[in-house]
Amino acid sequence: MTRTVLGIIGGSGVYDIAMDGAQWQCVASPWGEASDELRIGTIAGRSVVFLPRHGRGHVFSPSTINYRANIDALKRCGVTDLFSLSAVGSLREELPPGTFVLPDQFIDKTFKRENSFFGTGLVAHVPFGEPTSPTLRALAGAALRAEGIAYRDGGTLVVMEGPQFSTRAESELHRHWGADLIGMTAMPEAKLAREAEISYCNVAMVTDFDSWHPHHEAVDVAQVIGVMKANVALAKRFVLRLVAAFPQDHPACAVGSDKALQHAIMTAAEKRDPALLAKLDAVAARVIKP
Repeated sequence: MTRTVLGIIGGSGVYDIAMDGAQWQCVASPWGEASDELRIGTIAGRSVVFLPRHGRGHVFSPSTINYRANIDALKRCGVTDLFSLSAVGSLREELPPGTFVLPDQFIDKTFKRENSFFGTGLVAHVPFGEPTSPTLRALAGAALRAEGIAYRDGGTLVVMEGPQFSTRAESELHRHWGADLIGMTAMPEAKLAREAEISYCNVAMVTDFDSWHPHHEAVDVAQVIGVMKANVALAKRFVLRLVAAFPQDHPACAVGSDKALQHAIMTAAEKRDPALLAKLDAVAARVIKP
């Protein structure tokens, strides 16, 4: 069995978590600089690696985050299971601010971001029909219930480019599509985690009703920050509960996210780009032999 190493990506407002023996460490990546140093320590005897997605002090916008470096750095630290905390807007009356949602589907509307580790010289296509791990969602749900935090398991999260919030017309369109939430950071993060064979679960924390709701003002930063502060306190309780109850050995993903590269690489061995192979030494080490 593979020993569990839990990764936690902190979204807006979550820039640190309490751990035992923790130290901030710089982890070099061939994909550039990660958002920040990684905080590495233990919680309840489990190895934990924490990364603030926007950097401490909220330095990076959703469009300028180096998602590839972030996921690669987590992989280099041995992360097997990744929980990603994100602030989102709600597109549904029944998901008010303060609710936590564990999305099981995404609609990717981003267009400025590098969204794959693979490309010319080494082509790979990973399955992504089920983008989050049901195994991790079940464990997250158990922790949320234990903490008495209102949540829903399942839902569709639209990921927009940002950094501006939605127009009312966009918000209504996304509702018409059947989406439940809107955010700016789960993509390409989830796609890259899949390519790196890291089981992934997004924990979406609702801060507002986006701009569709007829009885609530359109979203603004002051409103988001007010709800976000309450959500952050809940999120830190959730993380401690989740880690303490998490299996010591990495639980196999029910949809095979931890084996996603098994049959994904298409490029013939003699045609593979050596430079790209070298950059994939962590992400694809299991399937790419020297």
